[in-house]
Amino acid sequence: MAKLGNILVLLISMFMSSAVYADTMSIDDHTPTPLNLMPWLTVTHLNTTSELADIQALPKTKWHQFTSGDIQRLSQHNFWLTFSIQSGDESLSRILALDNPLLDKVTLYHLVGNQLINTTYMGDTLPYQQRPLLSNIFLYPFKINANEQHTFYLHIETEGNAAVPINLWSANDLVQIAESTAVEHGFQLGVLAAIGIFSLFIALASGSFSYSYYSGYVLCMTLLVATINGFAFRFLWPNWPALQQLMVPMLLPLVMGFALMFTEKILQLKYYNRHMLLMCRYSAVYILLVCLLVPFTRYGTVLYIEIVSVAVLSIIMMILAIIQAVRGQKLAKLYTIGWVSMLTGACLSSLLYLSVIELNIKPQTPVMLGLTFEIIFMSLVLAIRYNDERKAKQRIQQEALKQAQKIRSAREEALKVEAETNERLEQKVQERTLELEITLRELHEVNQKLTEQSTIDSLTGVKNRSAFDKRLLAESRISRRQETPIALLMLDIDRFKSINDQFGHLAGDQALKLIAQTLQQHLKRPTDLVSRFGGEEFAIILPNTTADGALQVAESIRDTVSCIGLTWEGKPIPLTVSIGVSADVIMNEQHSTELLEQADKALYQAKNSGRNQVKLYAPAQTEPN
Repeated sequence: MAKLGNILVLLISMFMSSAVYADTMSIDDHTPTPLNLMPWLTVTHLNTTSELADIQALPKTKWHQFTSGDIQRLSQHNFWLTFSIQSGDESLSRILALDNPLLDKVTLYHLVGNQLINTTYMGDTLPYQQRPLLSNIFLYPFKINANEQHTFYLHIETEGNAAVPINLWSANDLVQIAESTAVEHGFQLGVLAAIGIFSLFIALASGSFSYSYYSGYVLCMTLLVATINGFAFRFLWPNWPALQQLMVPMLLPLVMGFALMFTEKILQLKYYNRHMLLMCRYSAVYILLVCLLVPFTRYGTVLYIEIVSVAVLSIIMMILAIIQAVRGQKLAKLYTIGWVSMLTGACLSSLLYLSVIELNIKPQTPVMLGLTFEIIFMSLVLAIRYNDERKAKQRIQQEALKQAQKIRSAREEALKVEAETNERLEQKVQERTLELEITLRELHEVNQKLTEQSTIDSLTGVKNRSAFDKRLLAESRISRRQETPIALLMLDIDRFKSINDQFGHLAGDQALKLIAQTLQQHLKRPTDLVSRFGGEEFAIILPNTTADGALQVAESIRDTVSCIGLTWEGKPIPLTVSIGVSADVIMNEQHSTELLEQADKALYQAKNSGRNQVKLYAPAQTEPN
């Protein structure tokens, strides 16, 4: 019945407001509360700096019914509102509630008949203790006697969101709804704060950047929610209204900055997509620069910039997550599920703040609903990642333990053999000493030869193909980790088959030795490596070398080889080489193989172009048939 009565009152009020500006509404003890006063509000934007007497003197033509169009902009607002209440045959106690904790300054004039009985100042530019009733929202209690008419004038001066949801409450109804709202908001803030502090402890204990950024995001978001709902001003800085004016525009970019850095870590963009990584980092720098502008920019202007930025960056983060999820990254899929609610809520709230769309809800409601789900779900995502990392570490530890066990077993076996050998040696120490020393010396020499043979090409004395492959793998990992270039040179002796055919294989072997010595002489750095790749081909690794540097080395080698004066049985043998060059920063495990193939393609290009020259790989090169 109460709901039906409320609906009837609202329909009657709408009908009355469609005919004239309804300045007076009648209430009695059966009028349900809360009673929305919006249909009875009239507004004027004229004479905003005048006194109450000047406003009262304005003709009705200067007033119009209050609508959302009067407060669309996020800028400086300065306007007057008025409405009147007529009581029935009984006295009533009512509370006027203005449910927007972020209004800067509200001056309320209370008149009975035409006599001013009270002037009240409210707003978050004043200390919290100056409010008529200590509450997160602005409350004004009053008593209306039988058959009295009370008129209220409200002078609103605020910047940013100027929503003025005014309701008339009975004390009992307000206490009940205030308790339930306090429990709801307290539970939400408690959950957010607990998750943020717990994540902070994990970040401090583990040194995890992911948990550090997530903790910063959750704690800043918790403080932002508390500020928007009025809890922060009430409990944290009640005597610092100037700080209250800065907190929302300061916290918005901080929340988005931590969100962007957390996104980079959780999606592992450093390892998967460099362009997305740079996009996240540049976006974080931009939004933090906006935060630095807050003390020097008008509240409405900076809030407008931040809301637009939050909407755009929210869409960007959603797109990045979806792209990585489509590519099969498990954490990106979970991240997308968790953030879709938050980002959707942020976009809806931004559109509501900018008055692009109109819904019968508070602008912060969509982002608050999405926030609760998103933070709880992202905690689950972090827990999954932590569990995956823990399992990976356990696997590594288990493998290390197995290796240690193998080493221990080998050592025990070696000690056992050594003990048996010592026992035999004690029995025959005098007669076998010389023989044992000779055997040990020969064994040492054999081991040295085997070690050399495993990495050295027996003919040329340079490293062999196996040593080249191992070094290329190691240097590629260093290039990828340090983001430094690596260069490869593929070198082939021109017309080597004709040398073997005309002068014999011994002459060809001598040519290989001379060229190998020349290559060794041109490599000055300890990290450079030359190896015999196969037949008459040599390969050179030049770590931390750009394409220009590699070309200089290659040209120097080519020029020196062409000056070698090799003669065989009194006949000169001309020696020239063709060299293919490739250089790049290694990006993944397969990149080193691609770099080697590129050097080989450049080598064939050099040979097909007339030999005795150096070619740098370029994607436009055509491969030889």
